[in-house]
Formats: sequence, C-alpha cells, structure tokens
Amino acid sequence: MAKSAAPIGIFDSGVGGLTVLRSIAAQLPGESIHYLGDTARVPYGTKSRDTVIRYAQGCARLLLEQDIKMLVVACNTASAFALEALQEQLHIPVVGVVEPGAHAAVAQSREGRIGVISTQSTLNSQAYPNAIQRIAPEAQVHTQACPLFVPLAEEGWCAGAVPMQVAEQYLAKLVTAQVDTLVLGCTHYPLLYDTIASVMGPQVTLVDSATETARAVEAILQEMDLVNDDPNNVHYRYFVTDAPDSFAATGAQFLGRDLENVDWIDY
Repeated sequence: MAKSAAPIGIFDSGVGGLTVLRSIAAQLPGESIHYLGDTARVPYGTKSRDTVIRYAQGCARLLLEQDIKMLVVACNTASAFALEALQEQLHIPVVGVVEPGAHAAVAQSREGRIGVISTQSTLNSQAYPNAIQRIAPEAQVHTQACPLFVPLAEEGWCAGAVPMQVAEQYLAKLVTAQVDTLVLGCTHYPLLYDTIASVMGPQVTLVDSATETARAVEAILQEMDLVNDDPNNVHYRYFVTDAPDSFAATGAQFLGRDLENVDWIDY
C-alpha cells in the first residue's frame, strides 16, 4: 500500500473527538481514518499529567499497529499534556487541537480580546492562553470552564431552554469582558455551537478547534506529499477500550451519522 493511502489515526478519551474526525473527513474526503476512543479510562481530565501522557502513549501504540501515516490527538487534555512527548517519540507527524485553535483565534481576533471555554482540566493546564500569547503576547485571554456542556452534548440537549440557561451562566463573564473571539476548547462544544453563538452575539467570532485542526492536518499532509488523491476504498474504523454499543449510540450524535465497524480493542 502506498504511504499516502495509509489511514490517519485519531484518538480521544471518548466520543468528543468524533467532531474532529467529522471535520477532517469533510476537509479530506479521500482519506481513510481509524479512530480510537479510550472509553475504559474516560475522562482524562481528572487524571494527572503523567497518567495522561502514559494513556496517550498507549493509544498511540495501538493506532501505530494500524500502519497510520499521521496521528491526531483529538483530546484537549492529552494535547495539553502529552503532545510534545508524542512528537518526540513517534516517527510520523503528530497534531493536537490546541495550537490550530490558538492560531485561528489570533488570526481572527480584531482587537486581541480572546475568550476560551473548556473543561476545568484544560483550563488548569493554561494550554490555550500559553499558546495564544506565544503567538500574540499582547493578547488579552479570558477563560471559562463549562463542565456541564459535556453531559448536555452527550445527552443530545444542545438547544432549548436548559442549555441556553447553562450557557448564559457560563458565558456571562466573557460577554462582560467584550471578547471578540471565542475558542471552543473542548471537542464536545461544537454540538452547542448555535446556543453559544446566540448568547455571545453576532459580534463574536467562534473558533471551532476541530475545524482548525482539520485544516492543519491537510496542510501537513500536503507539505509531506501524503494526501490521498484516490477516493476509492476510503474506509473508517472505530476502536474503543470499553462499551462499543454505548459508544456507537452516543457517537452518532457527534458524527452526524451512524457508526459502523466499532470494535472493542484490549490493552
């Protein structure tokens, strides 16, 4: 098999990374993708840095057995804690979700007032503020943890009175700060895009890290001459470390279509 025809590997602690898969599939329809959800050990956000690095290395090893040509770390926590270690250890390109989102936020911000919403663990890591201010040291970065967005997305409660009330509570500080750009720093949050946009108002640009990661993946594959130009025999495979049926049911909401070929894989 030509190296360009090899699949892209993506891993996340659970289903949220399927929004990254969806964006990559839309951006690069000729690419096969193998996705690993580490559902036996979700969530990563409650784990220590060393533990997250160890889990990420394990996920990478499993996907390398699939002869992948690139690894995408779709988990924000793993991107914050483990990306550098993976890039140093692996012989293939490794892309996370933080840097693409940070670059897009800086590029799209009109006045340098940037908001970031994320889980508490990603907020604690300071990954997004650090990445943004490496690019634009003068930027003002305002952060807010939105933990309830995750169960709302997984339950499919993405619109209506309940998510709107939750969003209004979480985002009030960012509205007051008059941010002009808001990074959706969790792979679950794109499902609540319309609700978040409604609260923030039309003057605020939302940055979906999944979309920006897909663009980064395309740029790297083009640079390395690894884009698959043959649309035939494109396939998607899904692996989980626990509960494949539950993953398939919830994952369909994130992917926008039914999941096929969900296989349990043993560490």
